[in-house]
Amino acid sequence: MILLARILARLLTFLVLVALAIAGAAVAIFSIGGGSRTFSLPGLADLIGLPALRDDVGDLLEAVEAGGGIATVTALGALGAVLLGLLLLIGAFAPRRERLVVLAQDEHGRLAARGRAIAHVAAALAQRTRGVTATKVKVRPRRRARGGKLRIKASHPRTADPARVRTDTQSSLEPLTGAFGLSARVEPELGKAGKRVQ
Repeated sequence: MILLARILARLLTFLVLVALAIAGAAVAIFSIGGGSRTFSLPGLADLIGLPALRDDVGDLLEAVEAGGGIATVTALGALGAVLLGLLLLIGAFAPRRERLVVLAQDEHGRLAARGRAIAHVAAALAQRTRGVTATKVKVRPRRRARGGKLRIKASHPRTADPARVRTDTQSSLEPLTGAFGLSARVEPELGKAGKRVQ
């Protein structure tokens, strides 16, 4: 639920910013002209149909004041807009809990490390492997249980054997993966010239 709210908030924020940028550019361009010509602010209002929209809104407000079915539909629409606004606020301000890689847990508490710290340690261990020139590490802790998944892209030169790079890198990672219960997936890839070590 929170993840959906976050995605919706980010998507809507992006769309609103794009719409504001387009509207601002249109107003700036049409502000160059003066008077009531086509290339002016009144011309822009006529182009997007603001007078007709004002009349339609007036008719809608009169229908809502009169009551009946249209008032019910409008009230439901307003309620939906309020619920959508609350969902967006939850998505924007709900704190994001970082999942930790658990080393040990008992009745006294738990000992855990952040995924980023584990990734740095894994990168340092993998770069000690012969033939590894650069690494890219991703850590995915399990939600409730101990351990998780460790994915490493290990760059190597053309002269290195990819199978040997994989097995040697997994051996280098054994102290970390064994202690934290991580399953390591090493993906050897041919290094690019000028690729920096991460």
